[in-house]
Amino acid sequence: MSAEVILEVRDLAKSFGGVRAVDGVSFSLKRNELMGVIGPNGSGKTTLVNLLSGFVKPDAGQIVYQGQDITGWAPYRIAEQGIARTFQMVKPFYQLPAFKNLVVPLISPRVKRLAGGAYGDRDAVAKDLLEEVGFERDSWVINKQAAVLPHGYLKRLELARCLALRPDVLILDELFSGLSLAEVASLVPVIEKLMVQGKTIVMVEHRLKELFRIADRVIVLNFGQKIAEGEPEEVMVQDDVRKAYLGSEAED
Repeated sequence: MSAEVILEVRDLAKSFGGVRAVDGVSFSLKRNELMGVIGPNGSGKTTLVNLLSGFVKPDAGQIVYQGQDITGWAPYRIAEQGIARTFQMVKPFYQLPAFKNLVVPLISPRVKRLAGGAYGDRDAVAKDLLEEVGFERDSWVINKQAAVLPHGYLKRLELARCLALRPDVLILDELFSGLSLAEVASLVPVIEKLMVQGKTIVMVEHRLKELFRIADRVIVLNFGQKIAEGEPEEVMVQDDVRKAYLGSEAED
């Protein structure tokens, strides 16, 4: 893993109606690192993701990406710079076939720039990307409307839409949520392959056992504050983490 810092968050803060959702959170993300973000419900994980991706503007603090201050930027500008995110609640174009859901990111200015102005056969590229995340290329699934796809395929579609942007940093908001153990097990190698390809990943996740298998490092949030940071084995044994998030699971 490279020691180069690609994303730096400094004293980030956001309040809603007097509630401090994110309270002075700081961390650095290294290139080609997989960092997990964990914490109990209401700990500020979703707000942090929304701040990093531009869907919420911070009250204070700074977000620096590859040396550039992107604090408060609009989501499309952040995506254009190379940060893409999935959503916990999937948001496909329900009336379009699965592979057509990738057309919008594939014609983005970022992709055009990286491709030297040549888009190529977008449908073929879309199908290639869907195959990479676990769609069967020659099956009915890839051509079906998103509205009729099972939840597991919709989660993969979310991931493929991000990959279509050719991002450097992926923010995965509970990608494993609602999936069976078998579905999660089949997605883990996809994420590991992305790491081999040089992607940098932030994963917000409740499925701790699966996350800890692939994470280089995790940060733990509670009541909007970062209460721990380190390798999964290190944070699991800390008393404040066990009390705040792991609870009875820490006794297993």
